[in-house]
Amino acid sequence: MTVIKEKRSGEVKGRVCADGSTQRGKYTKEETASPTASADALMLALMIAALEGRDVAIADVTGAYLNADMGDLVHMKFQGATVDIMCEIDPTMEEFVVIEQGQRTLYVQLMKALYGCVQSALLWYQMFSTTLIDMGFKLNPYDLCVANATINGKQCTVLWYVDDNLISHVDPKVVTSIIKKIEDRFGKMTVTRGKSHEFLGMKIDFTDDKAVEIDMKEFLKGAIDDFSEDILRNAATPAKRDLFELTLGAKRLDKTRAELFHSIVAKLLYVCKRARMDIILAVAFLCTRVSDPGEDDWKKLKRLLEYLRGTLDDVLKLGMDSVECLKTWVDASYAVHPDMKSHTGGCMSFGLGVLMAMSTKQKLNTKSSTEAEVVGAADYIGYLVWLRMFLEEQGYTIKENIFYQDNMSAMKLETNGRMSSGKNTRHIDIKYFFAKDRVDTEGINIVHCPTEQMLADFFTKPLQGALFRKFKAVLLGHAHISTLQREVLAPVQERVERQNMEGTNRPGDKSLTDGEPRKATYVEVASRRKNGGR
Repeated sequence: MTVIKEKRSGEVKGRVCADGSTQRGKYTKEETASPTASADALMLALMIAALEGRDVAIADVTGAYLNADMGDLVHMKFQGATVDIMCEIDPTMEEFVVIEQGQRTLYVQLMKALYGCVQSALLWYQMFSTTLIDMGFKLNPYDLCVANATINGKQCTVLWYVDDNLISHVDPKVVTSIIKKIEDRFGKMTVTRGKSHEFLGMKIDFTDDKAVEIDMKEFLKGAIDDFSEDILRNAATPAKRDLFELTLGAKRLDKTRAELFHSIVAKLLYVCKRARMDIILAVAFLCTRVSDPGEDDWKKLKRLLEYLRGTLDDVLKLGMDSVECLKTWVDASYAVHPDMKSHTGGCMSFGLGVLMAMSTKQKLNTKSSTEAEVVGAADYIGYLVWLRMFLEEQGYTIKENIFYQDNMSAMKLETNGRMSSGKNTRHIDIKYFFAKDRVDTEGINIVHCPTEQMLADFFTKPLQGALFRKFKAVLLGHAHISTLQREVLAPVQERVERQNMEGTNRPGDKSLTDGEPRKATYVEVASRRKNGGR
């Protein structure tokens, strides 16, 4: 089949694809699965490029798969007008045309890895990675789509996602030479240079303060436009306090709206991991509802889109004070889901903005908040280990590794293991003491974090008001992480539905004014107790 699509730049792109569905089941996963660069590796590569002032180029290999030879015997069938086009290109094919069920039909053998075939992605990966290795690059074993080489005493990094490449080095001449070598092998590429780029749907801008900004406004506009109802007002937060609550007996969505619900949530999931960390909690909950969404889930999705409508211009800004100092926050909300399972949240930062944000429902039921915190630490600490190993392969060492939590009992269990376990925690599965083992081997320093400074709360609780705005500014890199340690905001009585982000309402917009009574949050109660009950 032929696929024609208009890109966000306005350019029309066409591609002929094979129907590889008939090949499924004939190959093992190992014979067809191809690596692609992870979003986390991309963010780290961008931050390092910004910190070191590297020259960055984005290069797109044209017709990438067609450079790889098809290893197996694969036949493809053409019918109808496509046969006429093939014969016009190569008249010698006319003698092989047959009539099947009244249609001109042509059978051919594929010599190249055509888009759509199940092996094509892996064949292209093997060819491109081998080419880089022959050029003197070494693959990072913790992300096989990141390769490095030392050129003129400085590191050159190539990160690729299928046929899109990000190339960086402090010397622009080195970047130019790498582009030329790749073009010598695969032909002329589409290349962008400078401080502004587009890569995998992200608009990337390197700023003068050694940071990088990531914007995915067009994706968000697409999600809002796809929604079957008009989004006419702005919301102050992505979700109300009842995010985790379900209405018993709520009417289920019809098939059309259920599929639309699934599609929009999937689109937002892609965006929230790359540019909009502030919507991860709402998206994480909605992901648990895609299999059987109801009217209340539809309303929660609409609320999220109302929030995005008013914050379309928000971007993620990432920067490093130093690649040697990493801070991590992990938290868990106990038994907040309808099935009484807890929710884990976590993130890490090198100074400006957060990366590797996590917001996920725990897989098991826990008996206490302490146990939920221990499970949450075990859920997240693997991210921390991967980041350390990835950076070491990139040539960087983390010397200060701080792990913030706000539950003292959980901290003791993670530091001391079974020695701090009593009758209320002896049942905890030993696999969740993985965190204790990694604390010992990774040089992790577990530090108590006051609740009002616990950044991971953003990923476990639908925060509102001043605390939401404070944490959001830190998450998106609009404020440095040091602002968390400033004087705690005094609790105020706010109605979430009446509170709008400054500057989000447009002329003629209708504000959210549900006017329902508001209960004090846990953070506010804790703050009052800390201040002597005031």
